[in-house]
Amino acid sequence: MRIVTLLTAMGLALASPANAATIPSSGRLDFDVIRKGKDIGDHSYKFTGSANALSVQVTTDIVVKVPIIRTTAYSFKHNSVEKWSGNNLVKVSSETNDDGTPHQLSTGGNGVLPASLWNIDAMHNGKLLNTIDGTIMPVRVSDLGTEAVTVKSGQINAHHFRLSKGLNRDLWFDNEGSLARVAFKADDGSTVTYIRK
Repeated sequence: MRIVTLLTAMGLALASPANAATIPSSGRLDFDVIRKGKDIGDHSYKFTGSANALSVQVTTDIVVKVPIIRTTAYSFKHNSVEKWSGNNLVKVSSETNDDGTPHQLSTGGNGVLPASLWNIDAMHNGKLLNTIDGTIMPVRVSDLGTEAVTVKSGQINAHHFRLSKGLNRDLWFDNEGSLARVAFKADDGSTVTYIRK
């Protein structure tokens, strides 16, 4: 079973400059990955430095087990590092194991943002840099307004955006502009949700 390339899954990010307002004060964003009511892994962002010299480490570790026999049906591991200089993405390096298929990437910003989804400013742009294979994907962004969503700490008001075209994702950002929740359809039709801890 393939869960739509999860970093094309989570790691997919949109084109726009890094902005200090979108960097969480804690320096981290951590998510549970949920499918069919089960916790299947973790997704996290670690921010170091400042908006003028920022490093963002993105880590995803997902394992889907077959019920009862508990064998692994699908696994996805991804680790990437984004290097920023001011508003410019300087470099993205990543290693990915997509259910046994390895990928490595080292590329410059090429004028677009990496596919990491943490930057709300990216909602105003139309291209994404795939952090697994380096391809550039066109995206359409729809602004669906503010609504209540559930995170680990309870309900919050969050701004809902929907990506379509080259990448299908629903994203919610809190009042500080930090990513709070992500949802998308896996290849088998199930919904995968990233819920902030």
